[in-house]
Amino acid sequence: MSFVGLAVVAAVLLAATAAGLWRRHTDGRMRSVTSSAASTGAASGGTASRRAVSGDEAAGPVLTADEIGAEFGSRATFVQFSSAFCSPCRTTRLLLGQVAGELDGVVHAEIDAEHHLELVRRLDITRTPTVLVLDATGREVRRATGVPRRTDALAAVALASASPIT
Repeated sequence: MSFVGLAVVAAVLLAATAAGLWRRHTDGRMRSVTSSAASTGAASGGTASRRAVSGDEAAGPVLTADEIGAEFGSRATFVQFSSAFCSPCRTTRLLLGQVAGELDGVVHAEIDAEHHLELVRRLDITRTPTVLVLDATGREVRRATGVPRRTDALAAVALASASPIT
């Protein structure tokens, strides 16, 4: 094999390793809702209302109880987008169900992404499982793609509980 061929193989292996490490680091992490994510729904024809939030926190989309198929929790609501053949979705369902069962005022709602494509597009759901954490008014305050960590889910509930209700 020539030097150029070895260099190409080494570069591909390095790029694949870097991509795998980045994915492992970010998978399941709860992240803040940015103003660009909040406006995605409006740009794609969504009808969810938006609300300005004081401070550095950007306003996320506001969902309704009808859209998620459940009443909101008084502290927080986990909305999980799943698909039929998604193995990590089962793990996520068990984790969020356990957290919701342990904490008063926390609800877990699961939505089949395949049967709610308009909502999936409006909220920019790109893979399953995706978990949205809503405050008591239905405003998205955190989001995770992949199986969330228990500590991140608990911290998101605390953040949603502290979210100003307007």
